[in-house]
Amino acid sequence: MSYAFQTLWHEKTRYAAGMGAVAFSAVLIIMQVGLLLGLFELTSIPVDHTSADLWIGAQDVKSVDLGKPIHTNTHIARLTERKGLKGQPEEFLANYANFEKSDGGMERCFVLGSTLEPGTAGAADVLTPELRSRLSEPDTIVIDQSDMKRMGMKVVGDKGTLNGVNVTLVGTVKGLKSLAAPWVFCSLTTGRKCLTAFVPHGYTSYLLARCESPQRAQELAEELRRDYPEMSANTADEFSFSCRWYWLTRTKAGLALGYAALLGLTVGAVITAQSLYAATMASAKEFATLLALGIPRRKIAGLVLAQSLWVGVAGVILAVPAVFFLVLAAEAAGTRILIKPIVLVGAGLVTIGTALLAGLFALRSVRRIEPMSLLR
Repeated sequence: MSYAFQTLWHEKTRYAAGMGAVAFSAVLIIMQVGLLLGLFELTSIPVDHTSADLWIGAQDVKSVDLGKPIHTNTHIARLTERKGLKGQPEEFLANYANFEKSDGGMERCFVLGSTLEPGTAGAADVLTPELRSRLSEPDTIVIDQSDMKRMGMKVVGDKGTLNGVNVTLVGTVKGLKSLAAPWVFCSLTTGRKCLTAFVPHGYTSYLLARCESPQRAQELAEELRRDYPEMSANTADEFSFSCRWYWLTRTKAGLALGYAALLGLTVGAVITAQSLYAATMASAKEFATLLALGIPRRKIAGLVLAQSLWVGVAGVILAVPAVFFLVLAAEAAGTRILIKPIVLVGAGLVTIGTALLAGLFALRSVRRIEPMSLLR
């Protein structure tokens, strides 16, 4: 292994193309997966930015935007008969709505109506006490700054019509840009007024509850799923993952990004294989000399694979700083790319594995090398 590294170091210009191909493949995989995670993190914003431990909804709800009305009192009774809750379950309204701009244009949005008192489970954590106070006024809304232009708003105080209800923008938040329809935060009262046609009186989209511990939340979710299969019961983490997984596997955007990541891996593998094959053929005379000296062909094959491994490791090392530079550039442009340690490790292992497979491809040239080639 050390001899392979020394050989690679002295012949680094010969293997530079292979290292570059591996680095390119690693960067592309990490960036595509990071972009995928960053985009679909947006789909679970209503779940991730509340303090609720337990989400109760209609049967088989896979994503927060797919909720259907559930009978409030019936589901509250099912929850309150259980031990381990902190406080009373809270209603949470979540539904699509039409927003008519002041200039007459129309925009599809997603209304999130919750209680706003301090310590409640449904109020978004980005809503400051001041914003909560403003939202407690009738017919008021808050949106993300990035959606201002899209919603036809210029400054706080601008007005619009939400499902026929005249509403006023009383503030904005940062970092909650939507993937599809803009998020519109409001009080439970305003939300019920705007969504009365979709969520009748006595019904709600979800019931949210806080529990004594995460373990108890998990136990309650399992108990409720077992006892009441006609409704969905998930911990916040389970529902967050469900939202992202649904958008990843059930939408064309998720499939397209996954295909792009696979394509990047394939292109990187082909370039790496060709580069290592060319480098191996360039070393044909050196390998022929070793064979003439009695070195077993299997050891030469091991040398080629060891060189492939080092090429893969070097490519991954080169890719890491490039990834962080590109992430900073993307975030400066307003694109969310989520890079987790597991993504870096996974991409590194896949890339090194690809380099080893490319080394196996290069072994075909080793089999054709003969000591007699030195006499030519």
